[in-house]
Amino acid sequence: MTIYTGRGDEGDTDLRDMSRVSKASPRIEAYGTVDEANALIGTVRPTGHDDLDDLLETVQNHLHVVQADLANPDPDPDDPAVESTHVETLEERIDALDEELEPLRSFILPGGGEAGARLHHARTVTRRAERRVVELARSEPINEAVVTYLNRLSDLLFTLGRVANARDDEPEESPSY
Repeated sequence: MTIYTGRGDEGDTDLRDMSRVSKASPRIEAYGTVDEANALIGTVRPTGHDDLDDLLETVQNHLHVVQADLANPDPDPDDPAVESTHVETLEERIDALDEELEPLRSFILPGGGEAGARLHHARTVTRRAERRVVELARSEPINEAVVTYLNRLSDLLFTLGRVANARDDEPEESPSY
């Protein structure tokens, strides 16, 4: 497999079904933003906490499924697709991790230690990816589980940011208005 093919030099790219679309299309923007979130999550690992690193590795693999799902406008039943089990995995981990935390009493400023701040940053990019997918869904059919997955992933990344900061003894700060 070569790194460069020259096929995209004119501003078009291939989807999974080999149809050609503009690199500026909403579909490419959606899965490109998922790719950005995935790469940002990669900058968080290692966090210094093995269980968080294992979960982030799982999430990064899920995000490859999300990208494959979004890159396929006409999927076959055996093609990679986001399923309810992907969402359930995130929900189970959110619930378990939330037990470590003090109850949230107000909004908090994104930041903290290195891992916590990067997780909060990844959360914001994931929210942007979710918005891009919602926009795509206005004009083209998509797997609705993708929106649910990205929504839940941003919740997980928020929780992970709080957990990383708590474990690293980094205080949470509330905004001042």
